[in-house]
Amino acid sequence: MLEGHAKIVQFITLAGEVTGRKKLQKMVYIAKKMNFPFQEKYQFHMYGPYSEELTLRVEELCNMAFLSEKMEDKGSYVQYTYACTEEGRQFLSTMENTNMKLDQCIERLNEKSSRFLEMVSTLLYFDHIERLAQVEKLHVIKGKLKFSEKEVEEAFAFIDELQTAGVN
Repeated sequence: MLEGHAKIVQFITLAGEVTGRKKLQKMVYIAKKMNFPFQEKYQFHMYGPYSEELTLRVEELCNMAFLSEKMEDKGSYVQYTYACTEEGRQFLSTMENTNMKLDQCIERLNEKSSRFLEMVSTLLYFDHIERLAQVEKLHVIKGKLKFSEKEVEEAFAFIDELQTAGVN
C-alpha cells in the first residue's frame, strides 16, 4: 500500500535533499522516463510535466514525518527543501536495497538546475515525436525561457547519457 510513498522517501534520501518543488517534480518524472519504477501519473502543466499524485504523496510523507519540508522566503517566491527524517530512514529499512543505477541517476539529476530539468522533462514529454519537432514544441511552449541551441544540445546529450546509464 505504501510502496509508492516508500519510493519517494528513498528517492529523496538518495538525493540527500532536493531544493524546490518544481525540481523534485522534474527529477521524478525524468527518472520515470528512464524506466525506474515510479507510479505517478503526469500531465503537461505550466512548468512542464507535473504530477498531482506526487504532490499529494510528498504532502502525506511530510505529515507522517518521513520527510521534512523547509520553507525559505526568497522575497518574490518561497523555496521548499525536502529531506528524509530519522522516521523516514526507519520506514525505509523495511524496503529492498537501492538500485545503484537509480542512485547515480538521482545524483546526476540533483546536480542540474530546475531550469535545465524543466527543459529536459519537456523534451522527454514529447519524445514520441521526432527530434526537430520536439525542439520546435520546446520553443513554442517554453519561449519565455529562451533556451539556446547549445542548451538544447546539452539537454539531448544529458538524456542520452541517462539512457545509456539507466535501467533501459
